[in-house]
Amino acid sequence: MLDIAEDLQRWLAEGRDFAVATVVAVGGSAPRHPGAALAVDAAGTAIGSVSGGCVEGAVYDLCQQALQDGKPALERFGYSDEDAFAVGLTCGGTIDVLVTPVHASSPLREVFTSAVTAAADGRAAALARIVSGPPDLRGRALLVRAPEAPPGSPYEGGFGAHPALDRTVAQEARAFLDAGRTGTLEIGEQGSRCGAPLTVLIESSVPPPRMIVFGAIDFASALVRVGKFLDYRVTVCDARPVFATAARFPEADEIVVEWPHTYLERTEVDARTVLCVLTHDAKFDVPLLALALRLPVAYVGAMGSRRTHLDRDERLRQVGLTENELARLRSPIGLDLGARTPEETALSIAAEIVANRRGGSGVPLTGAHTPIHHDARPTPSSTRTPVGRVGAVA
Repeated sequence: MLDIAEDLQRWLAEGRDFAVATVVAVGGSAPRHPGAALAVDAAGTAIGSVSGGCVEGAVYDLCQQALQDGKPALERFGYSDEDAFAVGLTCGGTIDVLVTPVHASSPLREVFTSAVTAAADGRAAALARIVSGPPDLRGRALLVRAPEAPPGSPYEGGFGAHPALDRTVAQEARAFLDAGRTGTLEIGEQGSRCGAPLTVLIESSVPPPRMIVFGAIDFASALVRVGKFLDYRVTVCDARPVFATAARFPEADEIVVEWPHTYLERTEVDARTVLCVLTHDAKFDVPLLALALRLPVAYVGAMGSRRTHLDRDERLRQVGLTENELARLRSPIGLDLGARTPEETALSIAAEIVANRRGGSGVPLTGAHTPIHHDARPTPSSTRTPVGRVGAVA
């Protein structure tokens, strides 16, 4: 739901009633990930998507029904071999969709407003909702904000049940938020792992991950454009002010004129950050990579020929890097696409970053017997009920 936060923020500000359908779980080759959403207001206006078109019509109808009767519903959609024309996913996967009405009097509305405002403003927040469980626990939500939220406000809202449930879900939501994850968890009604099980959907909205490109060369300009296309917040860093200019990199979010290793020492990185070293010069590369390969970042790649790579590896050993640390370095940077131009090289680098992030092999899908989507994880809700109607939540 937080993926359409800006539109929902406007609807809430205008006082509109609406129903939002959120992907709770996926199985197989489903086109959208958990958290993807479609919303329909009382006038019939729709925003967002839950399947890329496969089941949008049916989900639209469910949203209109929820607006009329005020009841949430949980529905499963999947491809039917017996009736290829039935509503379902022709890609062969399954998705579970939670449909929630949000009227002016809904207890969800205040928490939803805080959640979509945080997401639209680029601030980290995690929204937890009951997917299945006792009817009196549905229709409520709990919001956890970023660590810099004011002291004394660990979460907003709640489920109106046992206090331990709110505390435990808030702790779990914090862990989801720290990892930038969206998914479900099973938990007991009193916040323990025993007792009547509840399924809770936790949606995380986090600021875009960082891509730091070191080396203000022509290849960097193409990589900046691809990085922005992939929704990274892109920084270009180079010690040479004549090259590191806004005129040369108009699409970069930030341009830094500083020695690369000095900048990396002082800037903030996390487990989603990718570092692309295009400086191609040992006086920049060695001190930069000696630091980068010891940081908890997602990806470190360095440009250069195979001869340059071997020389650089030896220089890094001489300054104390271990074989395990050197094994983290993607060099020569990128996948083997036969790339020659800056744009082709940027595509090669981006492809390796995506494969590293999603666990892909980088081999052609034609003739391969590997999953198309590597990041789909089975959840209890995707294995509990046969394909077809799951039934109303309330």
